Amino acid sequence: MSDPDLPIPTDNGAAEEPPAPVEETASQFEALTADCARLEQERAEINERYLRLAAEFDNFRKRSEREKAEAIEYGSTDALKAMLPILDDFERALKTDCADPEYARGMALIYQRMADALRKLGLEPIETENQPFDPNLHYAIDRIESSDVEVDTVAAEYQRGYSFKGRLLRAAMVRVAVK
Repeated sequence: MSDPDLPIPTDNGAAEEPPAPVEETASQFEALTADCARLEQERAEINERYLRLAAEFDNFRKRSEREKAEAIEYGSTDALKAMLPILDDFERALKTDCADPEYARGMALIYQRMADALRKLGLEPIETENQPFDPNLHYAIDRIESSDVEVDTVAAEYQRGYSFKGRLLRAAMVRVAVK
């Protein structure tokens, strides 16, 4: 019989350590299993954090691209807003009588060219006359009693409204019919 604390000789002459007691091996196994479970949980948390960060980055990228596209598409909004008073002045000038018909014709041509150029850029006038009043498109300045038009219908336009590529640029100033 051999002593359990003494090394066991092997065929090649080197001494081999005696096997560890079963209780010690079981406790090492439990510690390794607990370590493995902890590491698995950490891996799952890190993976979840990675997936969230990847999703956040993807959302940020999409939002940035959308904002950039909108900036490019609607970047000329301020320039168009600055030109609207000039367009209004042309419309007022065309409504007044002029002694020289050639001058009036020249003004009308200039106005038409400017309006066409702005229309090509995406500027569209908002139709108001005899349209139902829409507070999203119209700015009511006055209410007038009228039997000629239906209730809550635009009776007159004081200043034309415009939309730019489907977005309201300036609301139309109107007079609304009431009973």
